[in-house]
Amino acid sequence: MARVLELLFLNQEGKQVSITLDDPIEPADPEAILQVMNKVIEKNVYTSSGGDFVSIKGARITERAVEVIELPAH
Repeated sequence: MARVLELLFLNQEGKQVSITLDDPIEPADPEAILQVMNKVIEKNVYTSSGGDFVSIKGARITERAVEVIELPAH
């Protein structure tokens, strides 16, 4: 299972944008995550097609399973 930390922001158009980080440290430290997210907004590190990141929407760890399908020779 692949686990990722998603940092969710709102941009200037009010649309959700996210930054995804592989292999997050667990257990997650909500205070550290909040500090990093505030710094991203403060330093205007990223922008999106809808403008700069302007507020924090949330954060979450998601997990997905990847199954490789072996295809027959063609």
